Amino acid sequence: MAQLDLYSVKGEKIGTIEAKDSIFSIEPNMDVLYRYVDMQLANKRRGTASTKTRAEVRGGGRKPWAQKHTGRARAGSTRSPLWRHGGVTFGPKPRDWSKKLTKKMKRLALKSALSVRVKEENLIVVDDLTFEKPRTKAMKEVLKNFGFENTKTLIVLPWKKEEYINVKLSARNIPGLKVIIADNPNQGKDGKKTNVDGLNVFDIINNEKVILTKDTVAKIEEVLG
Repeated sequence: MAQLDLYSVKGEKIGTIEAKDSIFSIEPNMDVLYRYVDMQLANKRRGTASTKTRAEVRGGGRKPWAQKHTGRARAGSTRSPLWRHGGVTFGPKPRDWSKKLTKKMKRLALKSALSVRVKEENLIVVDDLTFEKPRTKAMKEVLKNFGFENTKTLIVLPWKKEEYINVKLSARNIPGLKVIIADNPNQGKDGKKTNVDGLNVFDIINNEKVILTKDTVAKIEEVLG
């Protein structure tokens, strides 16, 4: 079992917790990591870009001049792509950019991303992180305790309850800080848990520091095994 340092919200080390090697200490598969991030970015594309071909541009039904004896080049329509106000050659059309990965690849990518952050010592586990009411100043104080004031940071909380929602609200006005509440594990058709809701490879890789609570670690282990 991997040993992860456990901290208080004041930034003080208060002990260690055991974490599964199969999740937090694997050899990262960089190919699967790339495929997962590529899939996430591709799935964000709307695919609505569209241009008109010469058949779709209004006008151009009449031949502009005779085929021969004018001294000009042959022309059959004023809406040729060669003309001003003409159609577009090989322009974009609406399309589906989405990609898919198998469940095993998604799980491996998540494990690889977490293992990368642990290996870099950029993953911090706190005993708990709750606020009685939303307060940006309190959130900034927590980041200052860990020295993350000017660092892109991801905080992952285990479930939705008022104290955790207050943490998310407290982070809204802080640049470079993102809070995910991993409330319900996603389930496949067979009823088995496939991944932790909200937790994704892009956010783990895109943020330099990752903060998990002790309960979040337990939840990740329960789902990813």
